[in-house]
Amino acid sequence: MSPFTGSARATGTWQHIRVTREDGVATVTLARPDKLNALTFGAYADLRDLLAELSRERAVRALVLAGEGRGFCSGGDVDEIIGATLAMDTGQLLDFNRMTGQVVRAIREAPFPVVAAVHGVAAGAGAVLALAADFRVADPSARFAFLFTRVGLSGGDMGAAYLLPRVIGLGHATRLLMLGEPVRATEAERIGLISELAEEGRTGERAAALARRLAEGPALAHAQTKALLTAELDMPLAAAVELDAATQALLMNSADYAEFHAAFTEKRSPKWQGR
Repeated sequence: MSPFTGSARATGTWQHIRVTREDGVATVTLARPDKLNALTFGAYADLRDLLAELSRERAVRALVLAGEGRGFCSGGDVDEIIGATLAMDTGQLLDFNRMTGQVVRAIREAPFPVVAAVHGVAAGAGAVLALAADFRVADPSARFAFLFTRVGLSGGDMGAAYLLPRVIGLGHATRLLMLGEPVRATEAERIGLISELAEEGRTGERAAALARRLAEGPALAHAQTKALLTAELDMPLAAAVELDAATQALLMNSADYAEFHAAFTEKRSPKWQGR
C-alpha cells in the first residue's frame, strides 16, 4: 500500500466500528453486541477504508481485530444485507461482493500483522475475516462456521476457497466450505485453523500481548515477511527464491539490519526503527 495520499483528510470517526490505538497497536472492535456483531454494508465499507488509511500512514505496527459481547462476528446481517440483496440487480450485487473481497485483500495486503481475537461465534463473513488475519488467537468457546452453502451460496466467498486450503489443507477446507458445519476451538487447533488456544476469558489479553510483541519488533521485516507469504502462495520455486533474494538485498540496506549488528556488538537489545 503506497503511503502517498491525495488531499483528503484521514477519517476521524468511524460509525460502524470502534478503533483505538496505543503504542503502535490499533484495536478494531466490531461493536454490535446485540446482533452478535453482524456486519452491515457500512461496517464492510468502514473496515475497507480504515485498513487502507492505516496502511498508508505507517504508524500502526500491528492490529487486533475483535468483537464485543458474546461472540466475534456472526457474519452478514440477515435483514440488513441478505434481505436487501434480494432487491438488487446484478451490477449492485457485483459491487457489494467486490467490496467484501476488498476487505479481505486489505487485511492480507496491510503492511502490518493482523491478529484476530476470536471468542464465541465466528460465522460466515466473520469466519473469513478471522481466516484472513495473520494470527488467530481463540477462546475455548470459539467456533468457526463457513455458512455460505447453508444460504444457497458458494462456499468460496470473500476469498475463502483461496485462503482456507492454504491454511488447513484441501481436505479439511472442502469439508468446512461444502458442509458449513461448525468447528469448535479444539478441532480448529488440531487442523491448524487457530494459532493459539488461549485460556478461557483471556483471548483479548493474549491477542493484545501478541500484537504488542509484534509492534515492538522489526516492523519492516514483518511487513516484508507478510508480503512474501502472500505473494509466493502461487509462485514456482525459482520465482520465489528470486523474490526472496531481492527482498533480502533491500532489507540488508535497512537501518534495522545495521541496528541489529550494532546491538549484537554492544551486547544490548536492538532498538527497531521500522526502516
